[in-house]
Amino acid sequence: MNAFASPGVLLRALAPELLLAASAMLLLLAAVWRPITAGAHQRDPHAAEGGERTAVLARFAAVACLLAALVVGVAWADGAPGTDDLRIAGDGMRWALALVVLLGTALALTLIEAEQERSRSFGPEVPALVLLAATGMLILTGARDLIIAFLGVELMSLAVYVLAGVNRRSRRGAEAAIKYFLLGAVSSGFLLYGMALLFGATGSTRFTDIAQWAAATPALSPLFVVGLALLLVGLAFKVAAAPFHLWTPDVYEGAPLPITAFMSATVKTAAFALFARVLVDALPTAAGRWHVALWWLAALTMIVGNVTALAQRNVVRMLAYSSIAHAGYLLVALVPGSDAGSRALVFYLVAYTLATMGAFAALVTVNDGRDSAPSLDDVAGLWIVRPWLASALAVCLLSLMGMPLVGGVGFFAKWYVLQAVLQAPAPQTILSVLLVLTSAVSAGYYLVVIGAMFMRPRPEGRPVPSMHAGPRALLIAAVGTLLVLGVYPTPLSRFADLAVRGGGADVGPAAPARLQTAHRTP
Repeated sequence: MNAFASPGVLLRALAPELLLAASAMLLLLAAVWRPITAGAHQRDPHAAEGGERTAVLARFAAVACLLAALVVGVAWADGAPGTDDLRIAGDGMRWALALVVLLGTALALTLIEAEQERSRSFGPEVPALVLLAATGMLILTGARDLIIAFLGVELMSLAVYVLAGVNRRSRRGAEAAIKYFLLGAVSSGFLLYGMALLFGATGSTRFTDIAQWAAATPALSPLFVVGLALLLVGLAFKVAAAPFHLWTPDVYEGAPLPITAFMSATVKTAAFALFARVLVDALPTAAGRWHVALWWLAALTMIVGNVTALAQRNVVRMLAYSSIAHAGYLLVALVPGSDAGSRALVFYLVAYTLATMGAFAALVTVNDGRDSAPSLDDVAGLWIVRPWLASALAVCLLSLMGMPLVGGVGFFAKWYVLQAVLQAPAPQTILSVLLVLTSAVSAGYYLVVIGAMFMRPRPEGRPVPSMHAGPRALLIAAVGTLLVLGVYPTPLSRFADLAVRGGGADVGPAAPARLQTAHRTP
């Protein structure tokens, strides 16, 4: 085996990432090629020429995402390998989650273009930052080395920090960006320190070497255990798991709605891709050390997210706590460390991305370019003035809740998670009961929004939301896909199964026997 990947193999393995990075560089050049004229637009640098340019660049960035998705699809179909030094994966899990990331990025760019037409709040650098963040996310889906994983985390995080405060006319956005940056820097410190301790304990940064070291070492050293704990803290922050979730409501509320959608769906997908890689690829034989911690992390996240969301009357803050709750459900899928858990993770992330993007497309339409997060009063009586918009938002919220049939595929997403934990060699019955109970609690806040749309009168003076082509097309596609998959989930189930069982030179994450036997219910 070669110590390092050959240049040809490396270029082939990183083709989607290189395509997105090159597209981002072109967008940056296009953003600064012709300066925005001064004078009439001196006080508002994003108006007129800059606003039109941002919309055009957002379309170009969306096309770049589609091209990258085509490259991913071809690589997956051809069985393109990862690198020969095993630092970058070439398995089905990587390609499947890369497609989910690219789908979420393309949908977020569609929302950015629509929001730009309303508010002129984005500069021409925004589409380039979105592509740079997506490049880091793609790196995370295939990283099998701690150093590469950290590079992906930082590339994603630094771009998203800027995106959170990209509306320079918004004080809320500036506050959100500062909070996100400061807390994110602390979490990156935990992550990097944990990686350094794991390297010190094992002598390698490659996931395969770490797994072999842990398998050959009956008594794990304190250095390894502390490094693992710090690594879990850093990853828990990235996925917004309790008690490391405190940044989430303020950042989601302060950031522009399309950026919030991007963070809620796509950043979460990439973070969970890394979480799964670390636990299942690098630390399967150390499951006795991380299983109990992950169990409690999942339980606490589900409880805190759902219970706190009940008190929210701001729809975006409610969706922020809902996002925390969904992080708990996804952590439950990781607890068994099995193929079934990995399948449930992929299935859930696709369903969650579609429902989240659809919900935020509706909220972008309702908000109509205002620099404020929509409240229950903003959606009250929506059925009277925009019945199909209210129906589409209701379907997305019911899918997030996990309602059968009417809520689309969200029910099956939670069902597969429950199957994964109940069919494990050591069934996690208590965790399954918590998942069902907290999902029932979630009806208390999702149905409040739906009730406001359908049962409350429209407040006087509230404008009728105007529809744009981008959000309308996104809503139709997202809601239609959710409903079809809610009746016939087989295509998505096969997609998730292919992600785990094969479709690449490496097979998807498979937990060895020691991982299965190490689990015990707390």
